[in-house]
Amino acid sequence: MLEINGVEVEDTYCEAFEGIYTRLIVTAKYMWLLKKAVYGATSLPSTVFGESEGGVEKFLSPAETPDGRHGAVIQIWIPKTKNFYEKLLRETGKRIRQGILVVPTTRVFNACEGEKFDSNLNVGRCGDDYQWFEKRWNREMIFVPIMFGEFAIERYIGYSEGVAGGNVWFFCESEESALEAGELAVEALKRIDGVITSFDVCSAGSKVETKYPEIGPTTNHYYCPSLRGKIPDSKVPEGVNSIPEIVINGIDLDSVKKAMYVCMKVASKVDGVVKISAGNYGGKLGKYKIYLRELVP
Repeated sequence: MLEINGVEVEDTYCEAFEGIYTRLIVTAKYMWLLKKAVYGATSLPSTVFGESEGGVEKFLSPAETPDGRHGAVIQIWIPKTKNFYEKLLRETGKRIRQGILVVPTTRVFNACEGEKFDSNLNVGRCGDDYQWFEKRWNREMIFVPIMFGEFAIERYIGYSEGVAGGNVWFFCESEESALEAGELAVEALKRIDGVITSFDVCSAGSKVETKYPEIGPTTNHYYCPSLRGKIPDSKVPEGVNSIPEIVINGIDLDSVKKAMYVCMKVASKVDGVVKISAGNYGGKLGKYKIYLRELVP
């Protein structure tokens, strides 16, 4: 039996997908303003509805930011489709304008290699043609006049292809052990460059098949502890009462694999975690299969 720190690791795989991401540095005068901006801009994962999702990768000290202020690295993701460029402009513009620009003193800088788009198209024009262009902090910037003063964003923002939807599941004896394991995993990911978890500790894994396709993915009833004994095909073992999921997006496959292993390692040390697994769709949807057995030394 495959184990990590004495906890069973199921011989299965997670199914991950191709995604397009942009990576940004957001700064603000005070930490409370920064947190308001980055958490607001990256909340509400909605790629399953053809939109976007995001997450905070890490926080930066003033010595690590272009303008010497409090900062954070965030990622915004969209599905990789034929028309992804238009969607990328729409979704990044929406999250920057409504999540960051409206928070006082914020600025946005590029932190992504790859192809670039002109942020004047989806953010700068919010200045209604009163915006101006200026080189500052050794970067080409757009300054948008706002009622609070001015909002600054780097003009050319990078985007690239990454891996989305890597995941691990923790089979736990209680809600308390599930929360502890999930929180430790999320905190551990903050020490890994290039990855985010857009749901943090996710309480509701979904499945592809559904009785109500008009509302999108529905509950993965096979793994709902409250249905054990009520349905004939429950896959929840006796003694398991909570199964949190950690969903991981990363700039490349190696980053996602490393993050999955770190999550497994820290969670396996929590009393009440009895098994570690992962979610997939039978290999029918995602390009990548990441086998748990290949992650455990």
